Amino acid sequence: MIVFVAPGQGSQTPGFLAPWLELKGTRELLEGLSDAAQVDLVRHGTVSDADTIRDTSVAQPLIVAAGIVTLNALAEAELISPADGIAGHSVGEFTAAAGAGVLEPMDAVRLVGIRGRAMAEAASQEKTGMSAVVGGDEADVLSRVETHGLQAANFNGGGQIVVAGSTASLSEFAANPPAGARVIPLQVAGAFHTSYMTSAVSVLQEAASQVNTHDPVRPLWTNRDGSLVTRGLSFVDLLVGQVSSPVRWDLCMTSFDAAGITGLIELAPAGALVGLAKRALKGVPTVAIKSPNDLDAVRELIAQGGN
Repeated sequence: MIVFVAPGQGSQTPGFLAPWLELKGTRELLEGLSDAAQVDLVRHGTVSDADTIRDTSVAQPLIVAAGIVTLNALAEAELISPADGIAGHSVGEFTAAAGAGVLEPMDAVRLVGIRGRAMAEAASQEKTGMSAVVGGDEADVLSRVETHGLQAANFNGGGQIVVAGSTASLSEFAANPPAGARVIPLQVAGAFHTSYMTSAVSVLQEAASQVNTHDPVRPLWTNRDGSLVTRGLSFVDLLVGQVSSPVRWDLCMTSFDAAGITGLIELAPAGALVGLAKRALKGVPTVAIKSPNDLDAVRELIAQGGN
């Protein structure tokens, strides 16, 4: 089984959507998604600088739109089938919802626009951030996280945990890291997937109650606990709760392995999840789709028996 994965916030880089505009119909698709998200995705994906696209209200719809564009290109090239699985990391779960047919693409991006603005508002209330902790004993890391008043936000597998909280506490934590661990500040503008985001949950819940959902047309895993989800309405409920609860990407990868994964393909803007897979799913071939040129590598992976 091939599993397509969609990255989360922090994967975006200036100009990363420019190559995709060379594909027929992509500009029109992005303009429609822009209207749905209330964000100019064409401009932000081509000419906006790093600081501009770091803003949560811009970054989240931009990343999901890129994933939808990639899925559209894969479908046009007949490189994705109903037998292939899909999952997303953090906001990438909205991309996965669109790719699994749970949400229409316009609804997915509209909800993400609302999500991004609500999370940006929540993040503006206090100076918070996130840091990746690489290495160290997990029990020791989590104990130290609690001691510093921080929260574990992402369990990414491969020895990486992302912690979140006040910037002052994060600085103190980094100054005296757990034994054998490195602490790396992340370029995100808030303590996502923690109690700091509680106010955004009700906003997204109200918006989500107004969209139509469908049961997934392909295997779909949730960040909540790595399990398969077979009901669309259940997945949307999980999307809402995910805003203030930890991302268990480690459990998703464990589930991929149990399902017999034969290849992992990361949608644009790719790189982060392939990196995690190389450490946690050793021997599984991967492709990181950064531009349309990478579709040839997807085709090669499939031809070599990834399916």
